[in-house]
Amino acid sequence: MLRRVVLAILLLAAAGPCVAQVSYPGKSIRFVVPYPPGGLTDVLARIIGQKLTETWGQPVLVENRGGGGSTIGSDIVAKSASDGYTLLMVAADLAINPSLLSKLPYDTVKDFAPVTQVAWGPQALVVHPSLPVRSVRELLAHAKSAPRPLNYASGGNGTGAHLATELFKTMAGIELVHVPYKGVGPATNDLLGGQVSLMFLQLAIARQHIVAGKLRALAVAGAKRSQAMPDLPTVAEAGVPGFDVNPWFGIVTRGESPKDIVAKLSAEIGRILRLPEVSERLSSQGAEIAANTPEQFAAFIRAEIGKWAKVVKDSGARVD
Repeated sequence: MLRRVVLAILLLAAAGPCVAQVSYPGKSIRFVVPYPPGGLTDVLARIIGQKLTETWGQPVLVENRGGGGSTIGSDIVAKSASDGYTLLMVAADLAINPSLLSKLPYDTVKDFAPVTQVAWGPQALVVHPSLPVRSVRELLAHAKSAPRPLNYASGGNGTGAHLATELFKTMAGIELVHVPYKGVGPATNDLLGGQVSLMFLQLAIARQHIVAGKLRALAVAGAKRSQAMPDLPTVAEAGVPGFDVNPWFGIVTRGESPKDIVAKLSAEIGRILRLPEVSERLSSQGAEIAANTPEQFAAFIRAEIGKWAKVVKDSGARVD
């Protein structure tokens, strides 16, 4: 009898964690977006959060915690419980910041568990229509002959758009003055108003303004043309050979979260991204779906950290 009781206790103890993990999610999920509202990260998080809520019947609460080049919101997740109930929407900043910032309040590799890459977010080099240029080559000629450097906007120090423009001006051999904003929304507003001359802006945001004639697109930043605007050349084609910056977005959770929960999240988010209404909505905004496994996304992040370390070093960009 004693042996049977001990065996029963051991079986229950072994089954306990499995039961808890299989029942995930058993409460609301916090989804942190480390940027202000208005960017593609915010759009992606809200689309995915809504679909997760519909599927699992548990609220997915999207929370914008911008600032610090995405480090403030990221640190919240890095210090959360390792239970899969706190998600973080990430972009290339996650891989850029280890090289760009001398001190980070977290370890990018150890403190986060990659869930899945979500999408590519092609961006365009856009200018205010008052700037008398219609191509990258004309922009370069104008920048070199102007009496003072043109200014460019970004969503903040250390963001992908900031570093992309630093790389652009280095490779093109021109001078530009950085004007950082607290988010993509305010930066876009000032570009539309003519307070700044140019910026690298996600096509998901820029496209409507380009079509309306409020912004002029010169080129896309990636190595290949965007499906959303196939007639727009790449920066490399248009005058800066070798230039290639293709922003990406993904989801991570706290490091050491249970692998089966991470796998469940990855599979469900991948299913959501492949839904026709979701893929069509993102495609219409210029985003390209890029779902993958936790292992694939982890390998991708490690490669991106190495890539951006070289870019930061070669460009001399620093944010402290």
